[in-house]
Amino acid sequence: MGEERHLPLFKTTKAKGKVLYRFSAVSVSVGICLISVYRVTHIPKAGEDGRFGWMLLFAAELWFAFYWFVTQALRWSRINRQTFKDRLSERYENELPGVDIFVCTADPIIEPPIMVMNTVLSVMAYDYPVEKLSVYLSDDGGSEFTYYAFLEAAEFAKHWIPYCKKYNVEPRSPAAYFVSTASDDLSQNQKQTKDLAVIKKLYEDMAAKIGNAVNLGRISEEVRSKHKGFSRWDSYSSKRDHETILQIVIDGRDPNARDVEGCVLPTLVYLAREKRPQIHHNFKAGAMNALIRVSSNISNGKLILNVDCDMYSNNSKAIRDALCFLMDEEQGHEIAYVQFPQNFDNLTKNELYASLRVYFEVEFHGLDNYWGTFYIGSGCFHRRETLCGKKFSKVNKSEMKWEDKKGEEIGIHELEESSKSLASCTFEENTQWGKEMGLKYGCPVEDAITGLLIQCRGWKSVYCNPTRKAFLGLAPTTLLQALVQHKRWSEGHLQITLSKYSVVWYGRGKIGLGHQLGHLRYNLWAANCWATVIYSTLPSLYLLRGTSLFPQISSRWIIPFAYVIIAKNIGSFVEFLWCGGTSLGWWNDQRMWLYERTTSYLFAFIDTIVHYLGYTDSAFVITAKVADEDVSERYEKEIMEFGGSSPMFTVLATLALLNLYCFAWFLKAAITGTKGIAEVYETMSLQILLCVVLILINLPLYEALYLRKDKGKLPSSVAFKSMAFAGFACICFKFLY
Repeated sequence: MGEERHLPLFKTTKAKGKVLYRFSAVSVSVGICLISVYRVTHIPKAGEDGRFGWMLLFAAELWFAFYWFVTQALRWSRINRQTFKDRLSERYENELPGVDIFVCTADPIIEPPIMVMNTVLSVMAYDYPVEKLSVYLSDDGGSEFTYYAFLEAAEFAKHWIPYCKKYNVEPRSPAAYFVSTASDDLSQNQKQTKDLAVIKKLYEDMAAKIGNAVNLGRISEEVRSKHKGFSRWDSYSSKRDHETILQIVIDGRDPNARDVEGCVLPTLVYLAREKRPQIHHNFKAGAMNALIRVSSNISNGKLILNVDCDMYSNNSKAIRDALCFLMDEEQGHEIAYVQFPQNFDNLTKNELYASLRVYFEVEFHGLDNYWGTFYIGSGCFHRRETLCGKKFSKVNKSEMKWEDKKGEEIGIHELEESSKSLASCTFEENTQWGKEMGLKYGCPVEDAITGLLIQCRGWKSVYCNPTRKAFLGLAPTTLLQALVQHKRWSEGHLQITLSKYSVVWYGRGKIGLGHQLGHLRYNLWAANCWATVIYSTLPSLYLLRGTSLFPQISSRWIIPFAYVIIAKNIGSFVEFLWCGGTSLGWWNDQRMWLYERTTSYLFAFIDTIVHYLGYTDSAFVITAKVADEDVSERYEKEIMEFGGSSPMFTVLATLALLNLYCFAWFLKAAITGTKGIAEVYETMSLQILLCVVLILINLPLYEALYLRKDKGKLPSSVAFKSMAFAGFACICFKFLY
């Protein structure tokens, strides 16, 4: 028995394909070095046409080379983790710790209450001792409709939780489960079929009540009279000006808080923290910190899970997976948090706006090799003490085991009142909250910088990517949503790079070099914009002048260029397919790679510089979780959605038209000129190829400019502006440069 007790709760294995990848990476690296040698040895002479463009291309290639080497830190040695949940149950089933689950929402319009409640219900139904579960909803919108939905969800949970456990269903988000059962054959189990019909009817009734209240724009007096919590809205001014609203909707200590089977229910708490117009509320980071303090007074679970309101639990055993790392006898005491990947259940077959597939299936496994997985803001299990600023110590090991809840002798009313002050907007004044305690303030990616600070205190982190995905959420359904989301991410990461918490100097001596490079891979996202803009414009512009910026096709120097292009793209294509993607999905991913770097990253870079000059403050932008019916229909058909005027669209359209104009002008000159197409192709083959690829990748944009008639097309104003900008650039470069 003693020997079995020391069997590890998880194991680590090296990922397959390491030798093949390393050979490919080394050969590409050699090709990159040879390209640099060519650039240095073939610089046009002073005054020679193309010298300026040559130097800019060389600078862009140097940046791409640097970024390529940084990226290898995440791919050179990838690992996989496997948990042993049976061993966890055998040893610690009666000692499993309390778990506090935080669900954060901020806007009932962008994040509909029924969607939020599906997430809440999914985490309430975890395969875990119910008396050890507490679920907290942070409503930064301070909406009585969200509160009403929460009350309805609490009633429905009395039926839903027993149903989930009786039939061991997956997923445990009601909406997602009912969609999955539509294609399942339950005819052999008549009892389950009958129970399914009953539970589905209860869910539809709940959804109808919530929907009716939202559509009417008010809560009926009958409902208000039944629940004292609505009186908190009597003094409510606006979502930016109200006192703390805190309600313990289900008290897990109450012997009368039972489901329809007579079993206890998890504690359920609603919180809308105090807000005042004159006090900065620090967005999601502020909400999380308020939840950490409030939960410490109510349930004080040693383990904290936070999820976005659209990221429902898809794997009821995810808590046990996380605990296999945190409760491991040998290494568990060193681990601060366990991060699960972000996956999405609304992706189209070919992932129109790309996904995070390669990041989570490849790169995060490489980052995990350094015990340095990022905290990505959702789907993460934390030790409470690490979020509260504790430094790692080999001497004082922390126990991740069950302790009786605080406040057993305190009445629910007293508990609510004593907890409210912890969520007041003045509580953090003259404290370390937002600095050394809780989530870090002042950065659009509060999660990433918080994770880095935890790692720099000596803690390790783990990446867990089980076969059955732990969480599923909603991906952007329009191009603008995707671009704005990437702008926020890249802007936040660049701000970290330029701050005193940069991994380059702050992480020095605290985390390893490979770990630092892994952070830089993402911290330098925005800086990719300039090299990408140069490479997507200059070669095409020099076609107008008939000036070659690359070696001739008959030159031996064409070989490293051709090899790097072919090897890099074939490797990327094979990798994408290996991760479960499709061929067309890879092509869509390349398009989004270009669009993000020429708009999201460009605007993020500019805004960051402006921010550091003191002209603007960072803002948190919520990505819409719902779309109009016609937008959804086009998304399902994989028709790219533009539909509005945005500076980002103007930039994209201008770059796309610039390449189209350059190629058309060049083609005309080649056909009517004296050199002939064959001779021109000989001297400028790579420039022609690059221009053609850029035109092909922009085909959906050309359609949106000129061919489409639906509401998702680009507005005429964008078309006129981009045509004028692109035409002006071509004329100036051709005749005035």
